[in-house]
Amino acid sequence: MTDAKIFQAYSRYYDLLYSDKNYYAESEYVVNLLRKYAVPGSDILEFGCGTGKHGRILAARGFRVTGIEQSANMVEKACSSDKFKCIHGDIRTIDLSYQFDAVVSLFHVISYQVLNEDIMAVFSRAAQHLGLGGLFVFDVWYSPAVLSQRPTVRIKRMSDEFVNVTRIAEPVVHSNVNRVDVNFMIIVQDKHTEFIEQFRETHSMRHFSLPEIDLLADANGFERIGAEEFLSGKEPGEDTWGVCVVLRKRSKFND
Repeated sequence: MTDAKIFQAYSRYYDLLYSDKNYYAESEYVVNLLRKYAVPGSDILEFGCGTGKHGRILAARGFRVTGIEQSANMVEKACSSDKFKCIHGDIRTIDLSYQFDAVVSLFHVISYQVLNEDIMAVFSRAAQHLGLGGLFVFDVWYSPAVLSQRPTVRIKRMSDEFVNVTRIAEPVVHSNVNRVDVNFMIIVQDKHTEFIEQFRETHSMRHFSLPEIDLLADANGFERIGAEEFLSGKEPGEDTWGVCVVLRKRSKFND
């Protein structure tokens, strides 16, 4: 399945499947990171904004947020406000001809860039849209945890007044290319008609080590100034599945 089609079916039930996700706590965590590392202003570019939940919270906290989202379905669901707007686009190729104070990418969007040319393109676009001293904040799957603990089959069930949704996630690990293919089976039951719909999607996820991120950062004019477990702030280790990285734009080219 191509990148543009990955979330076509999945996006219909995206908000329900992640209705237990604490978007407010995650957004507050990002706000604190931006302040800790002295973000130079309040203009934020968000790579992979989904339906805009993080973006709207950041906007309510005083930032001006422009979100980029590849899924047209999610863009339709994203409600714009005075300080938040969502644009349909590809974070590997987007060119807004404007420099922001920070680029933020949450919920492992960077880990969806499984090919070298894709991750290099995203880092390049982040650098292009930042002025000197601008921050690039993102979270990724962390290689030491993926390789030591190994992903397992997981089942998640959620419901609302209309449907019951069951998601079965079956991972396949490709250790030599730092990739995990997560094969999703989504089963949706209409509560009123009892009609059942099933569909499958595969989400390929790349995991990263810190030395790998440092190489990507250096090649695109960044320096790494922070790396910690997402939300907790703890030092990353073999039990850390999600690492949040903070890069600072130091130059347009390697120094």
